[in-house]
Amino acid sequence: MSNMDMSEALRMLAADRGITLDALLQVLVEALATAYKKRPGAADEVIVGVNPDNMDITFTAYDVNDDGEWINERDDTPKKDELGRIAAVTFRQVMSQRIREVERERKFEEYANREGDIVSGTVQKTDTRYTLLDLGRVEALLPQAEQVLGETREPNARLKAYIVEVRRTPKGPQIVVSRTHPGLIMRLFEMEVPEIADRIVEIKSCAREPGQRTKIAVWSNDKAIDPVGACVGARGGRVRMVVNELRGEKVDIIPFSEDKRDFIAKAMSPAKVTEVRLSADETQADVIVPDFQLSLAIGKMGVNATLAARLTGVRIDIKSESEVAAEGNGVVRRAVETTTESVYAEGEWKTNIDTGAMEWHAADGSILSQEQVAAQSGASTEESKG
Repeated sequence: MSNMDMSEALRMLAADRGITLDALLQVLVEALATAYKKRPGAADEVIVGVNPDNMDITFTAYDVNDDGEWINERDDTPKKDELGRIAAVTFRQVMSQRIREVERERKFEEYANREGDIVSGTVQKTDTRYTLLDLGRVEALLPQAEQVLGETREPNARLKAYIVEVRRTPKGPQIVVSRTHPGLIMRLFEMEVPEIADRIVEIKSCAREPGQRTKIAVWSNDKAIDPVGACVGARGGRVRMVVNELRGEKVDIIPFSEDKRDFIAKAMSPAKVTEVRLSADETQADVIVPDFQLSLAIGKMGVNATLAARLTGVRIDIKSESEVAAEGNGVVRRAVETTTESVYAEGEWKTNIDTGAMEWHAADGSILSQEQVAAQSGASTEESKG
C-alpha cells in the first residue's frame, strides 16, 4: 500500500468510525510501536513518528541504562518492505482493538459532561427491570425506579429523558436516564420557551409527582414579559407540547412572588384561597379555603397540597372556613365537652379525602360528620337549659 493509499484509507476509516484523524494517527503510532518491539533485536524503547501530510513513518530507537535513562538515540526505521509487513500485522492484531477503545472513550467524553441534559431516543427493549433507549451511537438505560408508573413504552416509540449519570464501563459508557426527575420538566420548558432558554424567564422552583401533577414557579427578569403567559404560549401551545411529552401529566404554572403569603396562595392553584396565616419563622402556614374548595385544595390523595408545600418550602395545613370559624368561637369544643357521657371528648378533626368534608375522628374509632357533632351539641344545650 502506498503512502497516499494509506492516508486515504485512514481518512475513510476515521469518517466511518466517527473519530478524528488525529486520534486515529495516534492509534497507528501506538500500534506500530507495539509491533516494532516484537521484532528480534528491537531496541528497548522507540518513538514512532508519522507525517500526516505524506504518511512517512520513522522509528527512533533508544537503549535504556540501569538508571532508566534513554540513551543511544538512533534511526531504526525498517526498510519499506519490512515496514509494510509490520503495518499489516499491526492492523490485524492491534488496530481494531485500539480503535474500539478510542471509540468507547470518545462516546464517554461526548456524554460525560451532559449530566442534567435531555436526550431523545427510541425504545429498543423493555421489561420489568429496565428499558433501553437507542440514542444513535449509544444506548441509554432507563431503570424501573426512574420510570413513571403506568406509562407505556412501546417498541420504537420515541421518548425524551433526563440524563442523571454517565458511567465508564469496559463495554463503553453507560448512560442512565430518568423520566421522573424534576429536571426533565425544566429542560422541556427550556426547549419550548425561548424566554427561558434566553434567561429572560426563570424557573425558580419545581415540584413533581410523576404521572400525576407538576407545579413550577416562574419569574420574569423583564417587567414587560409575563412569565406565565410566556410558558403557556399562544392558545396554550407551549405548555401543551410539554404535557404531551409527559403523556398527559397536569402542569400548573405559578407566578413566583417574594411575598411568602402571596406565593403560597398562588401555589394552591387550582384552588382559591381565602387567607394564609404564616408563622413568625415562615416555616409553617395555615391555608384557609372556602368549604367547597377544600377537596380541590387538598387534591387527589393529597397531591395538590403536597406539591404546594414542596414548591414553597413551607409546611402547609389546609383548613376550611367553617372549621376556622368553629375553632374561633369554640362551638366545636363546647359541642364535644357538653356531651359529658360521650367518648367523643378525645379525638381530632380530619378531612375526608373523597368528599372534602371535615369529620371528627373520636378516640374510640367512631367518626362523626360536622352535622352530627352540631346536632349533638344542640341536643346537649337544650338539655342543659332544661
